[in-house]
Amino acid sequence: MRRAARSRWGGAVAAALAVTLGVRAAAAHDQPYSYLDLRLAGRSLEGRVMAHVVDLARAAGLAEPDSLRRPSGVLRHAGALEAALERRLFITAGGRRVEPEWTGCRPVPGRSLVAFEWRVLLPASPGNLRVRGPLFAEDPQHETFVNFYRRDGARGALRLAAEELLDHSRTTAELRVDSRREWLALSLRFVFEGTRHIFIGPDHVLFIVGLLLLGGGLARLLKIATAFTLAHSVTLVLATLQLANPPPRIIEPAIALSIVLVGIENLAAAKRPRDLRVPLAFLFGLVHGFGFASVLRDLGLPRGSLACSLVSFNAGVELGQATIVCGTAPLLALLRARDPALAGRVALAGSTAVIAAGGYWLVQRVVFPA
Repeated sequence: MRRAARSRWGGAVAAALAVTLGVRAAAAHDQPYSYLDLRLAGRSLEGRVMAHVVDLARAAGLAEPDSLRRPSGVLRHAGALEAALERRLFITAGGRRVEPEWTGCRPVPGRSLVAFEWRVLLPASPGNLRVRGPLFAEDPQHETFVNFYRRDGARGALRLAAEELLDHSRTTAELRVDSRREWLALSLRFVFEGTRHIFIGPDHVLFIVGLLLLGGGLARLLKIATAFTLAHSVTLVLATLQLANPPPRIIEPAIALSIVLVGIENLAAAKRPRDLRVPLAFLFGLVHGFGFASVLRDLGLPRGSLACSLVSFNAGVELGQATIVCGTAPLLALLRARDPALAGRVALAGSTAVIAAGGYWLVQRVVFPA
């Protein structure tokens, strides 16, 4: 009888304790909300999830939610927490589920929340983004606030584009992604920057003009331009992808030296029949490509649109070069046809000026490097 009584009393105490703890847990979890921020820039989608420690502990099978209020507790259980969130985070792009790459997690100071950061590279044409929720659907009261940010134009700041609230009555949010418009804006930006760099960089302009001073037929000029284009395109790609990256203290003086050598080649060409401008254009085009790459890096390459940015910038460089060639070559050809002697004197004076300018830049960049 005593044992039965003790058993009944023990059961009653246990039940009362369970109710008390349940009430405390419910009181502690007075925020049945989670937050999902999506930030889109080009093809790069970055996300941030903020969830309550009680929801996270329950989802990951942890006994002590309060341990997640401390960075050490979050770090200790990071793998289990991220796995629990990944099962619940259901986002599709163009009908295919997005698999996030987790980049960090930490408690939110002053709140019972833990923030998780992630990112993913979307397909070239993601179409629409669709989010399914709420994040913790096992709780009938749970709500997930979804904020969708996207870049305002090619170089603008991220702006809030849409807000959604997901609960048990509304379980999906569809976010329209006009990828073609964004890619067009990005392409135009880098085409402009590539063209602009040619015209604000007198060393590149002078190098191209130096190659044109001796003139020649259309086929010869095309070979020179093609050799320079192929060479700088190769090193531009290598440097942008971090496969080869010589320091500016070497590249900048080398660009100046290339200008000097082009001028010297023009003066020496009159004494020998062989035209070395094609191999020179290719050789020094490799050097100029590294110079273009340093400018491209300074512009800040979008992680998710590297190929688009690289191709567009290179197209801008070619557009700038083509403008210089189309503006200079016909004038020199016309002068050569009307007065060959004067054309020769112009080539001599121009080559001398090219050598002088290149020599000045060479000394400046060696003695006073930037």
